[in-house]
Amino acid sequence: MASHLASALRSEDSELDQILSALEEISDGLKSGALNERSLDNALQRAASCAMRQSLLDREIRCLAVTDDLTGLCNRRGFLASATHHLKLAHRNSQNALLLFCDVDNLKGINDSFGHKTGDVALIRAAVALTETFRDSDILARLSGDEFAVLASDASIASRQVIVKRIEESLEKANIAESRFKLSFSVGMARFDPGSARTLGELMAYADWDMYLHKRRHRRLGSACSA
Repeated sequence: MASHLASALRSEDSELDQILSALEEISDGLKSGALNERSLDNALQRAASCAMRQSLLDREIRCLAVTDDLTGLCNRRGFLASATHHLKLAHRNSQNALLLFCDVDNLKGINDSFGHKTGDVALIRAAVALTETFRDSDILARLSGDEFAVLASDASIASRQVIVKRIEESLEKANIAESRFKLSFSVGMARFDPGSARTLGELMAYADWDMYLHKRRHRRLGSACSA
């Protein structure tokens, strides 16, 4: 994608140079009283077309800057910007929200056993499972290698068990076609109450700690089952 955009930008820069040269010739013609209206119309049409393409490329570049290449979700930069704006609106409208941190369990083991391409497949399937669980209005992101975040709008901490169950059901669908490993998440949550107005940074720290506790419980249960 990046190489495609770089090539497109070089092409547009070359086109722009040609348009500027043509306009310079037309300007010289105006000064000498020899106006070529056909050349002027052609140059103006090319300039308008070039401006439109430049605008589309600029929009694509800005989108790429806040999007995770692998999963198509927001990246950390995109999540911080969108979530900060969303929480401001939630505070203004007295709405609850729920921040979730979801860590893919044993991604290192998947990478070590089957290779990083398979690990990428696991991450893509994890992203699909989250997309199928949450609404289009919720903000989903891949923050780092195996860590995802979701800001669920107008949600309360009372819906925690329901949300976890829905995530598990989505993961079960993802695991049907996979015999080499089983996808699972460690999940941490933090509730945004417009009355207390926690900052995004505070919510992320709390959800991260809650996720760590969940992961530790998973490890203890795994050790107990294998004993």
